[in-house]
Amino acid sequence: MTATHTARPHPVKQAWATGLTAFAAVMLMIAGVLDIFRGIMGIAQDDVFVTTRNYVFQYDLTGWGWIHLVLGVLAVIISIGLFQTAMWARVAGVAIAGLIILANFLSLPYYPVWAVVMIAFSGFIIWALCVLRPEEPAASPPSTASSTSSTTGTAPPRNP
Repeated sequence: MTATHTARPHPVKQAWATGLTAFAAVMLMIAGVLDIFRGIMGIAQDDVFVTTRNYVFQYDLTGWGWIHLVLGVLAVIISIGLFQTAMWARVAGVAIAGLIILANFLSLPYYPVWAVVMIAFSGFIIWALCVLRPEEPAASPPSTASSTSSTTGTAPPRNP
């Protein structure tokens, strides 16, 4: 005979999952706020950023400012969803962190240290959101009550 065992979520694993979600939410919030500041810098004053000649991706820095501002606002909104442990926020968090990595990679020549820091932040966010696995809901234990109460029409009392 074979017995079927249902796996119950381990309390330590649940604590790690909660911790990783909170970590990702906080990191995405920080990355979003930093991207908002970077966007404001690019929109308000173009001469804050170092410009290089002969770079393959030559864009207007005000345009880059708007791109970073929009990405930052989206990141902050998604991080609020992560604090509520919403599945849509996990998927969107990985996507927006990937877009932040791409935008910062393309703007490496303009502000390299900032871009590398943001790429690292976003990498940690993607790692935290991808490592987290949702646990199966705990299965209810099988009922051990006999069917003697079927004549009275009431359910047998449950032992806690």
